[in-house]
Amino acid sequence: MPVTSKVHQPYGILHGGASCVLAETLGSCLSVLHVDTEKVAPVGTNINSNHLRSKREGTLTGTARFIRKGNTMHVSEIEIRDEKGTLINHTTMTNNIIPRMK
Repeated sequence: MPVTSKVHQPYGILHGGASCVLAETLGSCLSVLHVDTEKVAPVGTNINSNHLRSKREGTLTGTARFIRKGNTMHVSEIEIRDEKGTLINHTTMTNNIIPRMK
């Protein structure tokens, strides 16, 4: 994700909400890739995001991995790093896996 004025808060640094959106997108995609989406749907139930460093410009990359991958619940850890590999944000996210509505 590019860090530009489009994702800045009023003080000219990365808005925490932008980091949360990136983290939640990655955690949700991870869950979607590991379920049968014709039968079940991952739905977010909790997100805890820690903004560890500020960023004014550059590029962020996120990675998501499972802490727990159960049949009815996925807990993911998402790390967002800058182009130097510095950890900018650490997020944990819970998705409940529910029957798909018809």
